[in-house]
Amino acid sequence: MTVSEVRQRDTQEERMGRRRGVAAVRGAGKMLNRLPTWAAVLLIIVVVLALWQLVVSLGTISELVLPSPLSVGGQLVIVTQQLIGGEYLLGQLWITIQEVLLGFGLAVTVGITVGLIVGQTEFGRKGVMPIFVLLDATPKIAFAPVFIAWFGFGIASKFLMAAFMSIFPIIVGTAAGLAATSEEEIKLFRSMKASGWDIFWKLKVHRALPFVFTGLKIAVVAAVTGAVAAEFIGGGIGFGEQVRVAAARIALDRVFALILYLSVLGLLLYLAVAWLQKKLTFWDQPGRDR
Repeated sequence: MTVSEVRQRDTQEERMGRRRGVAAVRGAGKMLNRLPTWAAVLLIIVVVLALWQLVVSLGTISELVLPSPLSVGGQLVIVTQQLIGGEYLLGQLWITIQEVLLGFGLAVTVGITVGLIVGQTEFGRKGVMPIFVLLDATPKIAFAPVFIAWFGFGIASKFLMAAFMSIFPIIVGTAAGLAATSEEEIKLFRSMKASGWDIFWKLKVHRALPFVFTGLKIAVVAAVTGAVAAEFIGGGIGFGEQVRVAAARIALDRVFALILYLSVLGLLLYLAVAWLQKKLTFWDQPGRDR
């Protein structure tokens, strides 16, 4: 076999090897794309936890700075046992849940009312909306000490902070939803002798509901953030206060475990709003024949 033939064979083998590598990558990509949502999320979580555990096990980062997943898992078991046993921690979680629900309820009531004013009146668009835009542009977390000073260290300051953090998405969603109705649709209703109330209730509200629920889903998560932030500063009660105490003791594994429960709380509230949206705006769901 000549030198040129050997080189030609080696070149062909290299090409075949590259093609096999590309085919393998494409096959893996197609397999990942076919994974259901839950499997894709689970795969990412497993990979992240494995890398996290590897970094800590190799001593790259001290466990005082970044506790291992196994350590966090141990604390998660302890916190779960305390919650199931109805101990002190369960009462603190219930306080935070009350703050979030009260704050979110207040934000829904006020936010939809203001959104209706903004969406339905010229005065609302010119006078009310700029004020709320200005408030939303401020770092809202900085108002926590103000709420504590005004309303004390009890539950009132916490749920009012939760409402303050979550009200703006509801206002914007309501106002944007009311503005989504086109002039052609309004003219069509008027041609059928619909009254002003019919146009508002059967057309504008119908059109606005998906927008309102988009704001509600953002707001309910923000309510958790607001309540916990007020607990950090106000102290004394709440699940957020337990996070602050654990952080002060540099018990970061417990901090991670408590934060995970707060994340689950936010997720459950978000899913509850999403479920309600599915029930009330069934005509707007994907796959429905509108």
